[in-house]
Amino acid sequence: MDQYLQLVFRNEEGTLFTLQLGFPKENLTEAEVTQVMDQVIAKNIFQSTGGALVEKVRARLTSREVQDIATFG
Repeated sequence: MDQYLQLVFRNEEGTLFTLQLGFPKENLTEAEVTQVMDQVIAKNIFQSTGGALVEKVRARLTSREVQDIATFG
């Protein structure tokens, strides 16, 4: 099963921007995620089509299960 950390921000236009990171460390805390999201905003690391990221919205862990039916080549 694949697991991802999704960090959701609001940009200057008010639309949502999601940053999805694979292989998050186990036992992430709210404090750790908050600190990282605050740094992303403060350092203006990412630009979206709606401008700079200005607000934290949510952080969540998601998972998906992938089952190969056939492999070719």
